[in-house]
Amino acid sequence: MTSLPSGRRAAKSSGPLSAAASRRVERPAPLRQAVYDALLELIVNRTLAPGQHLVEAELAEYLGVSRQPVREALQRLQTDGWVDLRPAQGAFVHTPTEEEADQLLAVRSVLETYSAKLAAEHATPVDVKQLKKLQKAGEDALVAADVERLVEANANLHAAVAAIGRNKVLSEMIGLVDRRVRWYYTPIARPRSRDSWNEHAELIAAISDGDAERAGEVMHRHAEQTRQTYHDRKTTESN
Repeated sequence: MTSLPSGRRAAKSSGPLSAAASRRVERPAPLRQAVYDALLELIVNRTLAPGQHLVEAELAEYLGVSRQPVREALQRLQTDGWVDLRPAQGAFVHTPTEEEADQLLAVRSVLETYSAKLAAEHATPVDVKQLKKLQKAGEDALVAADVERLVEANANLHAAVAAIGRNKVLSEMIGLVDRRVRWYYTPIARPRSRDSWNEHAELIAAISDGDAERAGEVMHRHAEQTRQTYHDRKTTESN
């Protein structure tokens, strides 16, 4: 079993303003939702790794809550495909199969190719300026070799492209797959690094020019490269 990161457990404290208490789940949402969101984020950013055994008592201490909302969150995470509950063994972070990854990344490719075309058709100078700002954030994270910032910057840029397309339904569909895409993308953020951000720059140029076909082609190639890199990594790990 892999333990939660040292120094991040909710240790006993003498006051509510201690460092440990500040990490506890305190959000303006129902407790069960807050616990679900907190555990899901730990899974997505791979603080809780695929295959890791999830111990209710340990998670409850870490989040500063009772075991009941943790138990409820784990059951919901199982329903949503993030956790496997095994009889007589407990809960484990789901380990994605090659087929699952391929299906999700294929759907992402279709959705975001169309999203890029719409963005090129609707982008204003202000929109393009925002995309360039997000591109700069990603390039800065690349120089700093900061994987967490790279993943965040990548997600922000793709979300911005979807929003620029002015298609609410499409944006919502892309949002539904975003967290799982981040989950798959995190291990390959560094290998993709420079190529990925060069492709983003090409995409922004096409959107800026109002060239919908070129924007779609660049986004399709970008998504397929990410998909191929993920599969190459899994093949290397299995050899």
